[in-house]
Amino acid sequence: MTMKLALLTREYPPSIYGGAGVHVAQLVPQLRKLIDVEVHCMGEAREGATAHAEDFPPGANAALRVLGADLSMAASVGSDVDIVHSHTWYANMGGLLASLMLDVPHVVTSHSLEPHRPWKAEQLAGGYRVSSWAEKTAYEAADAVISVSDGMRRDVLASYPDLDPAKVHVVRNGIDTEEFRPDPGTDVLRGLGVDLDRPSVVFVGRITRQKGLVHLVRAAKDFDPDTQVVLLAGAPDTPEIAAEFQEAFAELEAQRSAPVIWVQEMLPRASVRQVMTQATVFACPSIYEPLGIVNLEAMACETPVVASAVGGIPEVVVDGETGFLVAYDPARADDPQFIAGFEAGFAERVNEVTRDPGLARRFGLAGRQRCIDEFSWEKIARETVAVYEAAIAAHAAR
Repeated sequence: MTMKLALLTREYPPSIYGGAGVHVAQLVPQLRKLIDVEVHCMGEAREGATAHAEDFPPGANAALRVLGADLSMAASVGSDVDIVHSHTWYANMGGLLASLMLDVPHVVTSHSLEPHRPWKAEQLAGGYRVSSWAEKTAYEAADAVISVSDGMRRDVLASYPDLDPAKVHVVRNGIDTEEFRPDPGTDVLRGLGVDLDRPSVVFVGRITRQKGLVHLVRAAKDFDPDTQVVLLAGAPDTPEIAAEFQEAFAELEAQRSAPVIWVQEMLPRASVRQVMTQATVFACPSIYEPLGIVNLEAMACETPVVASAVGGIPEVVVDGETGFLVAYDPARADDPQFIAGFEAGFAERVNEVTRDPGLARRFGLAGRQRCIDEFSWEKIARETVAVYEAAIAAHAAR
C-alpha cells in the first residue's frame, strides 16, 4: 500500500519568494515518484495544490490571519493520509492540528527558527510573539523534525531543549543541477547594463536583516576599482530597512566608477541563472542562514562563492575549495569594530577571487561537482521518506 502524505506550506509555485518555497517546489515532484502526495498552500488558487486564503479574521494582524489559513488547511487534509509534513511556522500549526484530528504523525522541517530572527519583530510587531509560540508548540509536539543542515540541528536543539534529540534528523537542502547550470548567454546582462569586460560581484536575495545586504554594500567600497556590483534585491521587510539600504546604496553608487546595478524587480529564474553564471563572484553576506540554497544555485552555475561562515553555509561552501568563508559572530552584531572587520575581510576575499581568474575557475568547477555529488533532490526525497517511515512506525508503536 502506497504511503499518502499531506504536505503543508505557505509558498508553492508559482508564488515563491524564499528558500523554503524553493525547497518545497523541488521536493514535491521527487516525493511524488515515491509516494502519494497532496499539497496545501496559502494564497491564490493554483494547479497542483489546494490553496487557502490568508483572509480570516478580516483586518487582523497578519500572523493571526496565517493561523486562520492553518485552520482551513487542517480541516481540508484528506482523512486517508498517513502522515503530515509542514514547512515553516506559517504552516506548522495547520500540520499539528491535522495530525491531532487524524491521529497521524506530524513532521516539521526547520528552514529557519523564530528565536534566531528577532528582527522579525520589526516586520510582524506582536505577530512575532504569535509566530514564535506557533513554532515552539509545533516543534515540541512533532513526531520528527527535519533540519536542513547540521548547524540547523544544533540550533533546533538549543532553541527547544525539551525536544528529544533522536527525533531531530538532518536532510540537507538540494539543487536541481539541470535547471541551474552554466548559461553562456549574455542578453540578460546586457539588458541590465552589466559590463562584460569587467569582473562582477553578484548578490541575489531579499532586503532583510538576515541576508546582510547592507554589509555587502559597505564592503563593496573596498572592492578593486574595476569591479562592478550587481544586486538582484527586492521585497524589503520594512520601510526602515528599505531606507537604510537605499542610503547605503546611494553612497556606494556615488563613490565607485565601475557600474553599481540594483535590480529591484524579481527576475525569472532563467535570467537569474545567466546573471549567476557570468558573475566573477557570488556574494552571500548573510548573518543567519540555515543552509543557503542560493549558494548552491550559484555553485551549480560554476560560480565561486564568498560567504559568511554562519549556520549551514560551511556545509555548502568549502573554504578554499569552492569559494571563501568569512567569519561572522552574531553575538557581536552590535560591535561596530567587529562589523567593520567583517566587512573589510569580506572585501579582501572578494578581491582575492576577482584578481585571479584561474582561482575563480577552479572554485567554480569544484562547486558544481559538489552540487552534483552531494545535493541532488532525488537523494533528499529518499532520505525524507525514510524519516516518514520511522515516524509512522514510532507513532503506531505508542
